[in-house]
Amino acid sequence: MLKNIKTVKDINLNNKTVLVRADLNLPIVHGKITDLTRLQRIIPTLRYLIENNAKIILVSHYGQPKGKFVIDMSLSPLVDEISKLLPEAQVQFSLNIFAESTKVKASQLKSGDILLVENLRFHPGEESNDIDFAKKISELADIYVNEAFSCSHREHSSIVLLPRLLPSVAGLLLYEELASLEKYLISPARKVMSITGGAKVSQKIKMLNSLIEKTDYLVIGGAMANTFLKAQGYNIGKSLCENDFIDVALSILDKAKQYNCQIILPSDIITAKGLHNILYKVKLPQNVSSDEMILDIGPKFLAGIIFKLDEVKTVIWNGPLGAFEHKPFDLGTITISRAISSATLNQGLISIAGGGDVVSAINTSGLSNNFTYISTGGGAFLKWIENQNLPGVEALINSYNYNSCNL
Repeated sequence: MLKNIKTVKDINLNNKTVLVRADLNLPIVHGKITDLTRLQRIIPTLRYLIENNAKIILVSHYGQPKGKFVIDMSLSPLVDEISKLLPEAQVQFSLNIFAESTKVKASQLKSGDILLVENLRFHPGEESNDIDFAKKISELADIYVNEAFSCSHREHSSIVLLPRLLPSVAGLLLYEELASLEKYLISPARKVMSITGGAKVSQKIKMLNSLIEKTDYLVIGGAMANTFLKAQGYNIGKSLCENDFIDVALSILDKAKQYNCQIILPSDIITAKGLHNILYKVKLPQNVSSDEMILDIGPKFLAGIIFKLDEVKTVIWNGPLGAFEHKPFDLGTITISRAISSATLNQGLISIAGGGDVVSAINTSGLSNNFTYISTGGGAFLKWIENQNLPGVEALINSYNYNSCNL
């Protein structure tokens, strides 16, 4: 696939207006950005464009505004952050991608300037994959750059339609993501341990079924483990659980036996009466009370995973193993992060992680440089693991004949 993808380094950028589709959906708590990873990772592409005299229009989405303006989902706070990271560039902001003022600002850009445009999802045409929406955007630029690997699993207008309307290439991060995943995960060094967490089995059915076929150990934590525990007959109290997916959980357990994949579920857990109750207990799954919630993995389970790291050559990690946003229920996720980091440094473990909460946990631990590769993608990371096919990437590959497209 990589041989069919051109990047910003393969085209003439001089004095061209380049529309960069990024993912600036950064975590913001109480008005403050808590993790700049996704912005920091696109800086090499933006700097390359600046150094090669391109005029940059930067677009992204944020949150789920459902096609309406929502002030708390504005991208305007990012102007200062971009300016700090790229002090050599003049960064402007536009409130509406279709406003006449935006066209004027775009036409007046000088080489090396950046125009950040307001949240694309303030317009319903983005998520509905509207071709007219894409056509209007395409009028602003000469070249399209996909620098949003983490959104490339979505069939949204700015991801799959713009490459049909403009000469289109990959950003440096998008190419790096694909190259790293292909290098380490197409034929991973065995044995392989996959660690998956998060809330919902329903969102990861295909990934779990895919992992079973290529994984020796499949560790399941987070709230999604509750569905598997309940499927095995345990009382999970008030814990999050997808009751409609009990049968799916059982089928996944059965399939794992067929492929000789050992599924590892929590042998002990951390429980409390609620997310904000720091009076927690360590319990066995069979001892959870009806008024308790399972909020993290227990120490015995943690020790077992860490012990098995000595056996494996590759770890694939997606999703937190507990209620990561609420201390002290982040301890399992942080501890696993440290253990994988240590095994990578000291044992040559190949460690691949992806997903916003996992990246945040790794960054919180100060260990991001110790992992073999950390993907910016959550859903895209999962989709790639399923079948290595992302609509946004396919759109780039097919874009070079864009003039022949019948629109």
